[in-house]
Parts: sequence; structure tokens; C-alpha cells
Amino acid sequence: MSDASEMERARGDVHRTLTVVDMAWPDQCNHHGTLFGGAALSWLDRAAFILASRELGGAVVTAALDQVQFSAPLPSGHLGECQARIVRRGRRSATVRCDLIGEDLLLGSRQTCLQADFVMVRREADDSDAAAPTEDRATTVDEGDAHVAEIVFPGHVNHRGVLHGGPAMAWLAKCGFVAATRRLRRPLVMARADRLDFLAPARVGDVVDVRCRVEHVGRRSIAVRAVMDASDPVGAHPRRCCEVLLTYVALSD
Repeated sequence: MSDASEMERARGDVHRTLTVVDMAWPDQCNHHGTLFGGAALSWLDRAAFILASRELGGAVVTAALDQVQFSAPLPSGHLGECQARIVRRGRRSATVRCDLIGEDLLLGSRQTCLQADFVMVRREADDSDAAAPTEDRATTVDEGDAHVAEIVFPGHVNHRGVLHGGPAMAWLAKCGFVAATRRLRRPLVMARADRLDFLAPARVGDVVDVRCRVEHVGRRSIAVRAVMDASDPVGAHPRRCCEVLLTYVALSD
């Protein structure tokens, strides 16, 4: 079956998509200095979970993995852009086609590294209150210059079950770094972070969306506005958790 035929089977006229980014750091790489395959699949599974949960109106589980193709390695220090789209939808299940696009942030060159189909199934416990997707959910908002999406797991929270400030700040910094480096295409370091107030909590099971937009570009510095929202897996009732202005400075050539 062609991709066009598969897309025609997706529900609705607008094919729902999600694009998020991550960075290949050394602790996720193998002895060759490239992203470990399990980590790459984990990135795609996370994107599939978020998109399918919002499409099906309830938390989902991964039921099957198909058509896995590793096309090229993703070197340490490169960006990985996860592109997810619904290609098939049933009452309780959805097939999500995921592509991992590698990008050299300094050169701007891009290549497809991995493609896989994830079959996601909504849990039976969520059938009674399943909601049809709406256009104001997080999958349709302006993504800005970079979008990072994370799922809050038990290891991310403190003793009160609330997202710990450390992971939150790391996600904000990662998103800001991507937005700033994509704009300048130069090696950068963070030089300043304006006051960061935590306005609302994120808890275990929430999906956290971090979006960044470049606000000012100087000769060697760049300012990026980063905002973090949290919501339940279906994207309902999003709440603003924090906002910060991050300043990055280009290293000397």
C-alpha cells in the first residue's frame, strides 16, 4: 500500500502531526560515538505516544512496532528531529509513522536516520471518557523555533510527586540551545537566564511541552524566550508551568 493510500485512511481532512526535537548527547551514544538504537527508538516511541494519546482521546500503550529501518547514524552533538504523523486510525488504535531526521546544527545539513511505524492502542479504562480531538490541542499550536516534548516519569519528580526543577530547567535549556544554534549556526554557550518562576506543577504522567522563540539576535549573542506547559496525555487543560528568557553567546572562532 502506498503512503498516499495510507494517509487517506487517516481520520479527518487534516492529517495530525507532531514535530519535536532532542539532542544526541554522549551518554546516549555507543562506542562509535553515534546515538544508540534503543535511545533512537525511545525518542520515536515518546512522540508516537503523545500524538496518539491526543488523537485517540486517552492514554495509550505501544502494541506493535513495524517497518523499522535504520538509514544513517546520528552522531553525538547532532540534533534529532522526530516527525510523527497518523497514517491509520481505528476506534481504539492508531498507527503512527515516525521519522528521525538528523541535523548538524552548525552546518544545517539534514538526513533521515530512522523510520518506524508504531501501533498505539488506547487503554480500555479510557474508553468511557474518550474525547474526539479538537483543533486547540497542543498538536496544532504554533511551534515557534523549537519544540521539545517530554513525559514526566517517576524519576523526574520530587518526594511530593511534582516535577523536580532540575529536569525542567534542563528541558528549557535544551530547547533554547536548539532554537539559538539553528538561528546562528555557531557553537554557543548559555550566558544568562532571567528570573524563572514556577507557576504551576507538572506531575507524573503529564506531557510537558517546551517551546522556544528567538527574540533578539546580536553580533555574538542571541536571546530566546522559552515557555513550558504541562497537560494530561490527551492535551486537555494545558497549564503554563514557567517562562524564562535565555541568553546564549557564540564562542570565539
